[in-house]
Amino acid sequence: MPTATPGIHHVTAVASDPQRTVEFYTETLGLRLVKRSVNQDDVSVYHLFYGDHEGTPGTGMTVFPYPDADGGRVGTGQVSTVSFLVPDGSLEYWRDRLAEADADPGSPHDRFGNTVLPATDPDGLPLELVARADAPPANLPESPVPHAHAIRGFFGVTLSLTSGDATGDLLKGMGYRQTNRDGTRLRYEAGGDLGYVVDIVEEPQARPGIPGAGTVHHVAFRVDDDEQDEWRQFLIDRGLRPTEVIDRTWFESVYAREYESVLFEFATESPGYTVDEDLEALGERLVLPAWLEDRREEIEAELPDLTG
Repeated sequence: MPTATPGIHHVTAVASDPQRTVEFYTETLGLRLVKRSVNQDDVSVYHLFYGDHEGTPGTGMTVFPYPDADGGRVGTGQVSTVSFLVPDGSLEYWRDRLAEADADPGSPHDRFGNTVLPATDPDGLPLELVARADAPPANLPESPVPHAHAIRGFFGVTLSLTSGDATGDLLKGMGYRQTNRDGTRLRYEAGGDLGYVVDIVEEPQARPGIPGAGTVHHVAFRVDDDEQDEWRQFLIDRGLRPTEVIDRTWFESVYAREYESVLFEFATESPGYTVDEDLEALGERLVLPAWLEDRREEIEAELPDLTG
């Protein structure tokens, strides 16, 4: 049995305008662009990674920005909301900041004892800021957001499913425990200090989600570096169909769709984003995996200009 996951490694969403996503996630949310690369399955598209100063697992929001992408529809069979962790007392600051950025902040409300501020990214992806007194220290020294209010990393994600039974059992096998329930919302928590929450909202009458800009492509969970084969067998034993282990340069990954087709990734903590760039230079240039370097000129010619 593999070691329990401490929580989320990263979340990857689909966007449209690449420049707009850089401006929102760095200038509005105050995250650092820690890796500028390409979608390894479609090299005509950027893969942009945002996080804390090092891109620590548990802080990584990543985006595939397709300039001509149609808008998707958030619905069942998807990660329906991405939640970031901020310190207690910061939501008034964030509501004003998000309103200035046309990020459609809603009214703060209580959920399981935490105050939650809903908003959206430029493509309509549902986001939340969750305020907690136990948020760890900020690690964004160059952020435009004051450290007293800065995003610490992920709080968690919400899955929209027709039924939560099978996926809830899968999460328990991964090391989560159910800690609360309010009507159709079930909360599961892992043992880490970032990205440790997965909420399942049971919506049997809701429309299925449609992939596209403004939707989540997949959610990745942190796993030990030497246990990928055990995670593959764990998924097989539960009737799922995992991929082989895939080397993504900055981590190794196994992918599988859970029972309602939400794409789960199991990503190692190492080697991290400094394996091919110096820490202080992260995100400044286009970085390609070694097997794509001989196509650099071709790839760069097809990508739109990007500043920031």
